[in-house]
Amino acid sequence: MARPSNPQRKPASALKTNYLVLYNVVSAFAWSVVLSSTVKAVTTRGPTHVLAEVGEWTKWTQTAAALEILHSLLGIVRAPVFTTIMQVSSRLLLVWGIVHPFPHVALDPFYASMLLAWSLTEVIRYSFFAVTLSVGNDAFYPITWLRYNTFFVLYPVGITSECMLIYKAMEPATKAYGPAAYYALAGVLAVYVPGSYILFTYMMKQRSKVMRGLKQKDGKATQ
Repeated sequence: MARPSNPQRKPASALKTNYLVLYNVVSAFAWSVVLSSTVKAVTTRGPTHVLAEVGEWTKWTQTAAALEILHSLLGIVRAPVFTTIMQVSSRLLLVWGIVHPFPHVALDPFYASMLLAWSLTEVIRYSFFAVTLSVGNDAFYPITWLRYNTFFVLYPVGITSECMLIYKAMEPATKAYGPAAYYALAGVLAVYVPGSYILFTYMMKQRSKVMRGLKQKDGKATQ
């Protein structure tokens, strides 16, 4: 995107960039805590201890990510509003609608696998954005490669784990809130199929565009 010609707009642009760099650095750190704590709990005590180790931190870290909906709505970032809402709201459902009222569900290994997928994805994603905003798109190839290739594994692991936790919450939710809760969660699971397809194909398009651009730059550099 071209730089604004009006110099009075530069401070606002710089302020936005500085805010986004700070937001991404803090978010990368917060998710690195989730990642390291989950790995520690799984390797030393087992997956049933992940909730006690990092459940509360994960809940509030993910809640803070709701800011990304506001970022998209206000045009602070160029992320599609619908895709952002869909991704953030599904995670909020997991932390507040599933794990918070039914913590015993999170004793399942799928909770640990979900957090591993989430935290790895987010540490890479936020680090990528922080580096990109700070020093440019092609300044650090490894983080770019990770950003646009690891989702092939991390997205299916995360989505499968989320669906299994929702499924396991259907019975206790029905007992607590009645049949309406069962059908509501069943509806959520039904939405996961097209929703997952939308998210995955969006990342595929982004990957194709970014990786093609990197190859073109490499080709020019070797000429």
